[in-house]
Amino acid sequence: MNLFTKQRWSPYLVGALLGMLTWFTFGVAKKSLGVSTNFSQVTKVVETALAPEHAAKVSYFSDYKVPSAFGWEAGIFAGLIFGGFVASWLSGDRSGQATPDLWVKRFGSSPVKSNALAFVAGIILIYGARLAGGCTSGHGISGSLQLAVSSWAFFFSLFASGLATAFLLFRKQAA
Repeated sequence: MNLFTKQRWSPYLVGALLGMLTWFTFGVAKKSLGVSTNFSQVTKVVETALAPEHAAKVSYFSDYKVPSAFGWEAGIFAGLIFGGFVASWLSGDRSGQATPDLWVKRFGSSPVKSNALAFVAGIILIYGARLAGGCTSGHGISGSLQLAVSSWAFFFSLFASGLATAFLLFRKQAA
C-alpha cells in the first residue's frame, strides 16, 4: 500500500520526518521550526500598507523587513493547509465531521457558535504563542530538541493547561 494513501501514518515515521525537517531548518534557514512568527510577519505587511507611520514606530516589527516579511515560515504555513487537503484527497478520508459529537452533546450543534469560539480561541492561541516567544512547533519541537528550559516549561504547561481545559469543558454532567 502506498504511504500517501494511508489514512493514518505511523507516529514513529512522522516523528522521524519532523526530526529531519528540524535538522533541515536549522541547517539551511539557520532558524528553528515554527509557524506563529508568520502571523507577526503578515500583520507587519498589512499594518505597513494601512498605517505605515504607525508600523514604523512598533518596535516589535523591527525584525520583519517589508516586502520580504513573508519568510520561509509562510511556506510552512501554506504547506500545512495545502498538505492537509492533499492528504485528505490522496487517502480518500473525508469522514471528518464539521462538529465533533462530544462538542454537540456538550454545547449544541450551532455552527455559528462553534466557529465563533474556534476563531476566538485561535486569536488567544496566537497571542499566547507570540507572548511566549513561539508556538507549539517552535517550543515543543525545536526548543525541546535544543534542551531549552523555557521550551520544556512551555511544553509541560501546554499539556497541563490542555488537560485542565478538557476537564473543565467536557466534564461529565450529573445524572
